[in-house]
Amino acid sequence: MSAADIIGIHAPFFEIFYRSAIVYLAIVVGMRLTGTRQLGQMTPFDLVLVLLIANAVQNAMVGSDVSILGGLLAAATLLAMNRATAIATERLPLFRKAIEGEASLLVNDGQFIESHIHRAGLTDELVRQAIREHGFENEKQVRIAVLEIDGTISIVPAGTATVRTRHRVRAVRPGGN
Repeated sequence: MSAADIIGIHAPFFEIFYRSAIVYLAIVVGMRLTGTRQLGQMTPFDLVLVLLIANAVQNAMVGSDVSILGGLLAAATLLAMNRATAIATERLPLFRKAIEGEASLLVNDGQFIESHIHRAGLTDELVRQAIREHGFENEKQVRIAVLEIDGTISIVPAGTATVRTRHRVRAVRPGGN
């Protein structure tokens, strides 16, 4: 194999681009359909799944092209799709809701909300584990437990007063602006 074979693109440029874009969209939809848990609480089995998916879709993105430029084009397409998704979720509330979902109440006043727990792909025992990780013995000590959109579980202890505040997040932009 010559240097030109290794570096040059063998498949049509646009073919690699659209194949990679389709794979990206399919994986995003698949991750969204399988639930929020994968984002915040990755188990070793989840890691194996991600690695196997990456290997399985590699050929779908670049076809028979094994060149460096073909791989770089596929990677650049994935990065561009990821950035476009981030911009769309930032600017379009309906798109954000479809991609990120909504926070889900798992425990209310010490009682599990079974339908929400099962819809999130969790079990009572996983929620109990999160409660213990927050320093509580059981769900009776919890006012609310919320599965956040990033996959983490937030806990508010029982007996805590409700404080209404306005919470604003200020993003730091590159370059200090």
